[in-house]
Amino acid sequence: MNKTIRILLFGLLLFSCSEEGTTIERQFLPLKINETSGLEYYNNNFLTHNDSGGETILYEFNKEGNIVDEHFIENCGENNDWEDITADSKHIYIANSGNNYGNRQNLAVLILDKESDFECTGQIQFKYKNQVNFENRNRHPYDSEGIISVGDELILFSKDRENLMTELYSLPKIPGSYEIESIYSYSVNSLITGADYNEKLKLVALVGYDFNWNQYFYKISNFDLSNMDQTVIEKFKIPIGKAQIEAVKIIDESSFWITSEDEGNGFPRLFKFKI
Repeated sequence: MNKTIRILLFGLLLFSCSEEGTTIERQFLPLKINETSGLEYYNNNFLTHNDSGGETILYEFNKEGNIVDEHFIENCGENNDWEDITADSKHIYIANSGNNYGNRQNLAVLILDKESDFECTGQIQFKYKNQVNFENRNRHPYDSEGIISVGDELILFSKDRENLMTELYSLPKIPGSYEIESIYSYSVNSLITGADYNEKLKLVALVGYDFNWNQYFYKISNFDLSNMDQTVIEKFKIPIGKAQIEAVKIIDESSFWITSEDEGNGFPRLFKFKI
């Protein structure tokens, strides 16, 4: 591979396009994070991880798309299917909650200590109260791929292949075993794959796709767990062609970072999405 091609592939590649008032800038990420499935801020950089079958590593990368560090997570079990990541002032939380075929009985959220080099301090294990069938199947409501931190709670957003809803589930930030049931739902008509929350803005961002591989972004304003009926949800199509968006991070009320797996098309990508 000549120098020019290497620069084109691995350098900072940003270009823009727009659709229905949206604008997006994009660049390639290293193949080492080809199944990037979560996005969080850390040390003026990003943290991400691969999903099912990936190593138990948090990859730290900068806005130029370069990996600057790798944080190995020990004593927290395997990466069965790490699907999203969130944080508060003291901890990182990884949702080991992917459940594509509805057969997992070891769902958990990992608790990592920010100040102790991501030491695993416990797990929040959970199961769905209404799930009685654990046979392999393609269409079911018991998969969750988005997680946010709200005060003393963690909120999971489901990826419902059966009804194309997203159900919200609450978990305490305390290690233990819990049985969860839906506290609210949104009719999104897609499969939700990532979530983020900004407390100051009272804003939730979601990303997802439908069975035709259209990619979508959702903005939920006035987010308040004590009064969910006041929330306002807006839906936007993400104009990027074939992709699988898996993670989102809020910049401000109208700007967002999102990442996409490579999906066999070459390289994973980082996008800056404006609406």
